[in-house]
Amino acid sequence: MNDELQQFLTQYPDIQSVQVFLTDPSGVSRGKNVSRDELEALYAHGRNVAGSILGLDVTGADVEATGLVWETGDADKLCRPVPGTLQPTPWLPGTGQVMLSMYELDGRPAAADPRHTLARAVARVEALGYTSVFACEVEFYLLRRLPDGQLVPAGPEAPQRLGEPDRIEAYGLSRLDDLAPVFQDVFAAARAQGLPVGTLMAEYAPGQYEITLQHRPDAQRAVDEAIQFKRLLRGVAARHGLIASFMAKPFTDRAGSGAHLHLSLADQDGHNACAADDPAGTPLLRQVIGGLQATAAESFLVFAPHGNSYRRFRQESYAPVAANWGVNNRSVSLRIPAGPPASRHVEHRFCGADANLYVAAATVLAGAAHGIEQQLDPGPPVTGNGYRAPPAPPEAGRRLPQGWSEALARAGASAFLREALGPDFLNVFLAIKAQECAAYNAQVTATDLAWYLRSV
Repeated sequence: MNDELQQFLTQYPDIQSVQVFLTDPSGVSRGKNVSRDELEALYAHGRNVAGSILGLDVTGADVEATGLVWETGDADKLCRPVPGTLQPTPWLPGTGQVMLSMYELDGRPAAADPRHTLARAVARVEALGYTSVFACEVEFYLLRRLPDGQLVPAGPEAPQRLGEPDRIEAYGLSRLDDLAPVFQDVFAAARAQGLPVGTLMAEYAPGQYEITLQHRPDAQRAVDEAIQFKRLLRGVAARHGLIASFMAKPFTDRAGSGAHLHLSLADQDGHNACAADDPAGTPLLRQVIGGLQATAAESFLVFAPHGNSYRRFRQESYAPVAANWGVNNRSVSLRIPAGPPASRHVEHRFCGADANLYVAAATVLAGAAHGIEQQLDPGPPVTGNGYRAPPAPPEAGRRLPQGWSEALARAGASAFLREALGPDFLNVFLAIKAQECAAYNAQVTATDLAWYLRSV
């Protein structure tokens, strides 16, 4: 890591400020700016940071029930740089960034740091003799705020093409052309940071896009890169006067945004252990799917962690509503994509783009390990419209939660999540989400007033 620092200082003599940040349990990046002169001490000794930074809700308010605030006297913990993440930030001239991970002062991983939950799950898969090969695919909106405060899809300001606001234009190249300067800067910034950004496409709704990061034989690195990309996209968009949003459902009448997690397992020789001529993959891949299917309902709070998350799940919306699987079928939640035999893997489609990718990836890997350990059979694949397939019987425990409160209850009772994420992290996560859920449900909204103010 000292070599990494010295190379950075030599290569970027004009960078005088570096943003150091970590990801909290809600998926929010939090940190501070440090001067160039402070980097040597950061890499040599780490940096003390208030442990309560991991006990905040999504609004930044303390969650006392996490036990990370007053019970500890808001004590410091030690943050260390994540190797390979010291990079320039091209959208902020003269500035760099580095990711942090938090530890106790005695060197133990801090239980509330979501990055450590993923390390825990990676180790569980490795104990079975496999390497997790992982990739993230994230949907997002690019929006522009009008002078009256209204948010509209980004694109040509004037004149607009006839019918532009209401046209879907999924896969439309013209929508990519309209924002070519933005996306050129996105790809240039990704190259500067060494991020493996792949395919970009216009998604189902106006202003909605999807980008794929290439797979890595290192799940932790793959998620680190996805976290960095989300930050990059927000920064570049802001430089162009736009808002990049990973909210699961920013508009009532437009598509929600998901995060699709791609997983295969490499054997000790580095070969894909899921590869097969059979489009449904190997028995190992079906065990992985069986584990993900069996644990989906109790894990749903991880995949849909916010109140808005649940607005995304609708019939025939490309957001899954059942724990089912299929081959070359986007109407199911666990999809084996079409492709050559060596590419066989599962695409996990439950997550909204608002999910904490560390926690989601950890839960997916733990679910896969569970399926292998128990040799679970997912049953026959769904063919045709997965939204019209018969639901799982209630006694199977696989009916997905219908709302945030139910997901909280299911997660709190889950022995699987307690083992997968660690009991201490799960307790912090549940405390944060319980506080958020209570505050969210207490809000009087514009819909309340429109429906009830004068009618009841």
